[in-house]
Amino acid sequence: MLNDLRVKEFSKDEARLLNPLQLALVGDGAYEIFIRNYIISNNSGLSVHKMHKAAINFVKAKSQALIMHELESELTEEELHIYKRGRNTKSATVPKNADVRDYRMATGFEALVGYLYLTGNVERLEYIFNRSVEICSK
Repeated sequence: MLNDLRVKEFSKDEARLLNPLQLALVGDGAYEIFIRNYIISNNSGLSVHKMHKAAINFVKAKSQALIMHELESELTEEELHIYKRGRNTKSATVPKNADVRDYRMATGFEALVGYLYLTGNVERLEYIFNRSVEICSK
């Protein structure tokens, strides 16, 4: 699955050395692709506009913050460390449509996803993605 898309698989040490915002950038893209694939797989009859609107419900900061509220207790020590690094990293801007706390938690979520993606931890990444869909679909 992932090996076909990644240019390089990072070791855990290499990934830990990356800036949390770099991890979040990669995680944002990986999560967005997963969600779009999930939506089109389950709703292929929807227009592109409706699919985009459905995707927003999964990828907006508020939803990602909700995911982390539910998932935080399920994270390993290593995953929690990566999440907190991403969450605590100061960003130059905060989107107008998100509150700061949700945005920071979302950045932590995306950093975690980026870390799992870059290190090739497919099993754990699939678990996080599937739990995310469960949580957002409640």
